[in-house]
Amino acid sequence: MTLKNNTRDFDPEIVTDFREKMSYGAYLDLPTLLDAQKPVSVPEHHDELLFIIQHQTTELWLKLVLHELQAAIEALRADLLAPALKGIARVKHIQRTLTEQWSVLATLTPTEYAQFRHFLGNSSGFQSYQYRAVEFALGNKNQRMLTVFEADAAAHALLTATFTAPSLYDEFLRYLHRAGYDIPDAILERDVTEAWTFHPELVHTFRGIYENASEHWAAYEACEELVDLEDNFQLWRFRHLKTVQRIIGMKHGTGGSSGAAFLQKALELTFFPELFAVRTEIGT
Repeated sequence: MTLKNNTRDFDPEIVTDFREKMSYGAYLDLPTLLDAQKPVSVPEHHDELLFIIQHQTTELWLKLVLHELQAAIEALRADLLAPALKGIARVKHIQRTLTEQWSVLATLTPTEYAQFRHFLGNSSGFQSYQYRAVEFALGNKNQRMLTVFEADAAAHALLTATFTAPSLYDEFLRYLHRAGYDIPDAILERDVTEAWTFHPELVHTFRGIYENASEHWAAYEACEELVDLEDNFQLWRFRHLKTVQRIIGMKHGTGGSSGAAFLQKALELTFFPELFAVRTEIGT
């Protein structure tokens, strides 16, 4: 059926008068959101809007990632595994969106970026405090990172709280301990402000879970969810690296980092090394 005049009539119930009602734009505070893109290039370069929106949307998704990870940590602390896994599942979907988003920025050519890059000054994604908070929540603690945010009281407070709190992995291992699994006291009592390092004694515990999955299904499923989480994070890091190489090659970053070389080193960082090491042991 073809619509008359290629238009459709409003349903009679559709609300059109918002003088005293909350609208979609008001609920989302769209005037503030859509006015938050403020290019600094002079004259304003066409592609700077892409660059700003790419990073702003990333920060919005990171805000939700933090929200879900903190809820998952609290759920594990209360021995509520199912809600924790639900939150992790949502984070995994967000990670896929964040990874695919790099393909949009990759449409920015080296020539286009070079025309406004110098206007960015020392601002850099390295200074994303939400990204650092996500890393802290997953166990990659680094106290030196706190100094980068001393000029921003709110950011410093958030990072300090995440830095001094147990990570998702810490709380998962404590959950396993309470559920009767063999988790050494030294791990349960460790200094949670230290970056996680490989603990070979945990591999034996995980091997027992993996080789008897039907008897330990809840723990087995949780382990695989954490593996997915790290896999996705590494894919995001790799896509970030390749996008940077595509746009600026091996130039240094605007914030003073070595650029692609610095991002390459991040691929060596791991959150849950024992969950990957156990794969070598299974079936041997």
